[in-house]
Amino acid sequence: MANSQQTPSHPGELKDVPGWFPPLDQVLFTWLLEQQETEGIQGDLLELGVYMGKSAILLGHHLRDGETFTVCDLFEGDAPDESNRAEATKSYSSLTRQAFERNYLSFHDTLPTVIQGPSSVISKEVSDTTCRFVHIDASHLYEHVHGDIGAAHDILLPGGIVVLDDFRSEHTPGVSVAAWEAVLNRGLRPICLSTQKLYGTWGDPEPIQEKLLAMIKEREDFGLSVQMAAGHRLIRTRSQGMKPPPFPRSRHFVEPVAAAPEPVRQPAPAAARPPARRTGRSRTRRIALDLLPPVVTRAVQRSRAAKRAERG
Repeated sequence: MANSQQTPSHPGELKDVPGWFPPLDQVLFTWLLEQQETEGIQGDLLELGVYMGKSAILLGHHLRDGETFTVCDLFEGDAPDESNRAEATKSYSSLTRQAFERNYLSFHDTLPTVIQGPSSVISKEVSDTTCRFVHIDASHLYEHVHGDIGAAHDILLPGGIVVLDDFRSEHTPGVSVAAWEAVLNRGLRPICLSTQKLYGTWGDPEPIQEKLLAMIKEREDFGLSVQMAAGHRLIRTRSQGMKPPPFPRSRHFVEPVAAAPEPVRQPAPAAARPPARRTGRSRTRRIALDLLPPVVTRAVQRSRAAKRAERG
């Protein structure tokens, strides 16, 4: 990530935007949003906690005419309490509204409605029963996540979908407690689980679960297990070499220049070789002459010389 003294480059593709949004969740977001569109469900989109904008950019791609997309984040603003301030300083010190807006506008013509402040203000900014999809990825502290889940319950349309990030990460136990508390005591019903996110609804999850299972069984890049717990069907998904879904490139994308092919090297001509010396018989004769007694050798040599004279 670029430091504060440098001007970061604009992203050319979604993968260039910093953030934790693996291919599995990109596929699930895309599929669920497309299902809502196929079923004609009209409603707004909301994201609490945007970091550098990676998931917001994908959500914005599914915004339709007449819908509103709202994002809420502290950015570089003041946190509402000391615990939240310490969390923001440790994990999000490089996050600025300018960085988010630069990344988002690389892919979209206009910004979403941006609320700079703690997620606790969202109930005053977004009306009840207006959203079809809410992504919660703000604070990891139990009290804040508990409040965000309550706000999502009121803001969602009947049958709308909420996604809770980091519900089972080792470093975010507060999210885990708030998420499973909502499942056990607050009426949230899981649709599926990914490596990092819990997808749920306060409606009936079974119809969308059946479609999801059918989709997964047609693909080879999904891992799947189904378990029952406390009366809930838990569909666990995982990636098996999954690629991100196709996504439009940004306005700043530059096609990589193909490297020029290396010239084909022709083999060097073989060096001229001296004519091969006759070795077989002549070498054998020389060895034989060397081994004969001198008198015999001289006689042989005289005989050979005479024959050459006759031929000449």
